[in-house]
Amino acid sequence: MNNDQAMNLRRKLQQSKDPRHAKTISIVSGKGGVGKSNFALNYSLELIKTGKKVLLFDLDVGMGNIDILLGLNAGKTIVDMFNQQITVHDIIEKGPNNLAYIAAGNGLSDFFTLDDTKKEYFLKQYNELVQLYDYIIFDMGAGATHESLFFIVASDECIVITTPEPTSITDAYGMIKHIVNNQGKMPIYVVMNRSLSYKSGKKALDRFQRVISQFLNIEIHQMGILPDDRTVSNAVIRQIPYSILNENAAISRALKEIVANYSQNSFRINKKENTSFVRRLKRLLAER
Repeated sequence: MNNDQAMNLRRKLQQSKDPRHAKTISIVSGKGGVGKSNFALNYSLELIKTGKKVLLFDLDVGMGNIDILLGLNAGKTIVDMFNQQITVHDIIEKGPNNLAYIAAGNGLSDFFTLDDTKKEYFLKQYNELVQLYDYIIFDMGAGATHESLFFIVASDECIVITTPEPTSITDAYGMIKHIVNNQGKMPIYVVMNRSLSYKSGKKALDRFQRVISQFLNIEIHQMGILPDDRTVSNAVIRQIPYSILNENAAISRALKEIVANYSQNSFRINKKENTSFVRRLKRLLAER
């Protein structure tokens, strides 16, 4: 993003009479290769179609690939924000359909072990973003580390991506267990990806929900079923999000339904949260 664009963003922030307060959502998975980043990208694009302003934040440590999925080369990344002491507005890139995103960049593996000064700098910059967007979506790395869990449990909501494969289900269970142990009241949604049919995907999701309820004593929320669709691999090869490449593909239609239901609050948790992501993260870091 050039200097003029950054100045324009700041001006909008200062002039806003009705500032937003973005909902922060972490998208996670228990293991890699289940379609988490693809979901994060296309979910963000579908939210934009409903009239929402969305920022997609690539925090997939060591494996950031949002810009690759988009076929774009990010001019600046989160790493540059710290190394060059530039503002977060300077590293926001533009994707299709007015998607705003922040690329991971090389060296992001050090992000979760920032010193106190850099953490404060990040929180200050993030606090400006929440007034510009309706949703800030974190594409987190697969699995859970001690450090990355702070960002996940500080979020307003969490979406877990899994597939019907036993190893994926087991790892998703472990991921949810980590989250619950650190934030028992975290609203958790689950998407069953790569289902051979809606019926088999729903069966796997129902079974998974029962196991979570029985052994972790919490209720997860079924977000939806996404089919195993060849459109996804074609989209990755062509570096075009599948929701744009083919809006009529089975997976695009299923995703559209998920977003429509979410936007209409049909299965959303009606819970007021008095503290912001920044305040929660500050509190968690202080308790370390």
